[in-house]
Amino acid sequence: MSEKLWIRRSLHHLKQELLKLSHHISRGTIRRLLHERNIRPKSNRKRLATTPNPQRDTQFRYIQHQRQAFEQLQQPIISIDTKKRELIGNFAQAGQTWCEEGESVLMHDFPSDALGKAIPHGIYDVGANEGFLCVGNSRDTAMFAVDNLVDWWQQIGCWRYPQATDILILADGGGSNSHRSRLWKQQLQLKLADLCDLIVTVTHYPTGASKWNPIEHRLFSQISRAWAGIPLTSFDRLLEGIRHTTTESGLQVYAQLVTDIYHKGITISDAQMAQLNLQRHRVCPLWNYTIYPRRSVS
Repeated sequence: MSEKLWIRRSLHHLKQELLKLSHHISRGTIRRLLHERNIRPKSNRKRLATTPNPQRDTQFRYIQHQRQAFEQLQQPIISIDTKKRELIGNFAQAGQTWCEEGESVLMHDFPSDALGKAIPHGIYDVGANEGFLCVGNSRDTAMFAVDNLVDWWQQIGCWRYPQATDILILADGGGSNSHRSRLWKQQLQLKLADLCDLIVTVTHYPTGASKWNPIEHRLFSQISRAWAGIPLTSFDRLLEGIRHTTTESGLQVYAQLVTDIYHKGITISDAQMAQLNLQRHRVCPLWNYTIYPRRSVS
């Protein structure tokens, strides 16, 4: 027999197959013999990694250099990303809560039973240890991400950093803020650089390195703990869970619902890209660039 026909068999089936070969042996003995050879039921282990980008370490060092430079100049540094989408409805939520009896939820997570799908886009202010989440229910697009950045700046950022002329954005390499997205850059130019009169510097983390983005371990992980075991039966309950997220280090989180409708498939032409006042850095130019306000250019 092929080895693959043996490795997935239970002890009962192993006993039956050995019996067909005239080997009378109990399941306990089979288990003991296998354990003596360190053979046990085991699952796959995620330990292997694809070949890393040769510029990976260079980019990490450059991100750290940029952060130090902005900290010395007392300019804002924010980390952004979109958290995992959540079905809104009486669905099971991972985790446990202290209670006499757990809440009863639906047996299956069918999207047709959901009231909607929440798309939480987060902004984490590294210096202030503060989060700002815009929860949409449409599409996770570059326009959605930049609109949230503008909301944060107009509601909080410009008041906390009244003397700011520059802003550093730490972002992943993919998603709505992909380093390849033309719409992302065009929206940053129109709405953040031009409208808010800011010099916008963006540094992207290499592919597969999103867990080092500060928002992942300083904000998103804490939010997941805050609503662990609590069914997100409504958008209000989801927003309440976000707003009540705190840590011993003093994390504070604001949240708002975004009802605007966003569409995918918007393309930016070469002519539109040529109009951007975008300058790529000499170090890893695909991942690092600065967008200057056009109205301030002489």
